[in-house]
Amino acid sequence: MDQPQDRAAKPPGQARRPGLLAGFALVLAFAFAAGLWWETRGRISDTQQELAHRLRDIEADARSARAAARDSQEATRQALAKLSALEARFAETQSQQLALDSLYQELSRNRDEWQLAEIEQVLAIAQQQLQLSGNVRAALLALQLAESRLARADRPQFLPLRRALARDIDRLRSVRVVDLPGMSLKLDALVAAVDTLPLAFDERAERDAPARAAGTGAAEPNPWARFGRELWNELRQLVIVRKVGVDEPPLLPPSQAYFVRENLKLRLLNARVDLLTRDEAGYREDLRVAERWIQRYFDARSKATQSMLAQLKQLSGASLSSEAPSISESLEAIRGFKSRRERG
Repeated sequence: MDQPQDRAAKPPGQARRPGLLAGFALVLAFAFAAGLWWETRGRISDTQQELAHRLRDIEADARSARAAARDSQEATRQALAKLSALEARFAETQSQQLALDSLYQELSRNRDEWQLAEIEQVLAIAQQQLQLSGNVRAALLALQLAESRLARADRPQFLPLRRALARDIDRLRSVRVVDLPGMSLKLDALVAAVDTLPLAFDERAERDAPARAAGTGAAEPNPWARFGRELWNELRQLVIVRKVGVDEPPLLPPSQAYFVRENLKLRLLNARVDLLTRDEAGYREDLRVAERWIQRYFDARSKATQSMLAQLKQLSGASLSSEAPSISESLEAIRGFKSRRERG
């Protein structure tokens, strides 16, 4: 009850002072709030501007990132397309490689088969030559040819064949070789030289001609004397005295001389056939008969005749007997290899 009375009892100046203070405080608060609002607004504006700037930067970066992403996606698509094309090309190349490998294997197998068939044929012919004519040199050349072809092929599976060929080559080299082709050529040369041999009948005619020419003498001026001399020469020819025991060459007419030469050629050709068939007895007999005919019907003092007789003696002294070689080991190796290859 006392307080209201006390406030009523205060003076008016004191009563308005709190209101002024409150208003002043309110103004200060409003000013502070306004300054704070203005400052805050400026900061917000700066923040907005900075945020907008950053947003623009972010949008630019985003656009760049989107462009880079698009470029990356395009490059990825291109890379994937190239990769798929490369995969297709690789698959095609691989299929072509497989086809080429198959074709190469087929060609290689066919080439090996052709080569083996050719080598077998060569060895078979060489074996026939050995069995028929004993031609060791031809068989040796055939074996060396087969071994060189297998060496050029350089296949490990051909090593057993090359070893068999090497053994047969060594076996043929150790065989004593009779030069049948050389002897055959010598006989052919003798056959060709038969026509050049002078006959003993021709030599006898040439020996008697000077005697007849000496008997006739020079032409005389007196015809009766020349006639008497010629008559005397003819009468002397009617009776001829010769020493007994001296063989004179037979007087052969031209037709018989031709047959003598042809028969001699036939003897030499028969000796050549006996040589190729290794008929040593027939070979020596034909040469002996040919030598006897040459001594009987041809001029033994001629150099051609003496040379032919010397060659006949040399050919007669050659031995035809030798061990018949064989290359059956190489043939069996080739045929066995082919049969195993065909079964495989």
